[in-house]
Amino acid sequence: MLPKSKPNDLETIARSSGALRRMAARIPTYLTDVRENPAWLPMFLLARTMPFRRAHWLTARPVHSSQVATPSLFGDLQPEAIAAELRSTGIATGLTLPTPIQEEIARFGHETPCFGNFDRKVEFLAGQHAVAERRFGRTILSGHHFEKVLQCDAALAVQQDPLLLNVAKHYLGGEAKMITTRTWWSFPTKSASEADLSRASFKFHFDLDDWRMLKFFFYLSDVDADAGPHVYVRGSHNRRRMKHQLTLLVGHPADEVMDFYGEDSAIILTGKAGTGFVEDPFGFHMGTLAKHSPRLMMEVGFGVSKPSRRRYHGEPIIR
Repeated sequence: MLPKSKPNDLETIARSSGALRRMAARIPTYLTDVRENPAWLPMFLLARTMPFRRAHWLTARPVHSSQVATPSLFGDLQPEAIAAELRSTGIATGLTLPTPIQEEIARFGHETPCFGNFDRKVEFLAGQHAVAERRFGRTILSGHHFEKVLQCDAALAVQQDPLLLNVAKHYLGGEAKMITTRTWWSFPTKSASEADLSRASFKFHFDLDDWRMLKFFFYLSDVDADAGPHVYVRGSHNRRRMKHQLTLLVGHPADEVMDFYGEDSAIILTGKAGTGFVEDPFGFHMGTLAKHSPRLMMEVGFGVSKPSRRRYHGEPIIR
């Protein structure tokens, strides 16, 4: 069952105040983003509105039928068909990593220290999560590997697979480029506060890193209903409630999202290690809280604008 928000005005105010405080803490990052790339500011302000987004989609360069010179890890899946499903619902499933690739990336995830809650000062091995929470005296919900993932040959093989780029070009346009690759852990914990959950993206939200984006996700561990499955709201990538367009906040309560799109629009994605899917992250989505076992996941993201050179994806604050 999806999480429900209490219909309480004070709770809503508190939630909004917390989000605004987090935005205020990121102002130095935002200012540096603008100095590095002045085009970032109009994107940040306008890409959340449907009229401006649709206008930007009209600038996409056309792509002709695929001509793949090298074989894909994913067999003979057709990028045109995947792109068509994305345009319709915002998400497409049916991607499966070859077992040797999945196992190698999973081994990397277990053997490589990660950074807890996006903080490079909180470094530990995933198997030492409970010890790390005691040592650092804080709740640790996530562990990101940042640029360390580029040391994993299997992860690079997925990143460079021709199917991913072909799907991105057929969906985003000919200018689509790979902008992010990351692996991260989601950890079960009994001490998470509402603020912790919100910071760790365990609330419905949409991504606003570019005008047009696409993200491929792969489970590197088995994910059932208790292991933090990803949730996506079908159709929310091309339809948006007006109040969600006219706010700087990207996260919204589950009941508010479900009331508009309908409970049956939410798809909960479970699967064995190796299961993959691709989504338009402008649609509402979230990771659910792992209850018993940690979840290891990989993402390869595509966009149409140049990424920041100053920090690795997932680091929200410049220090």
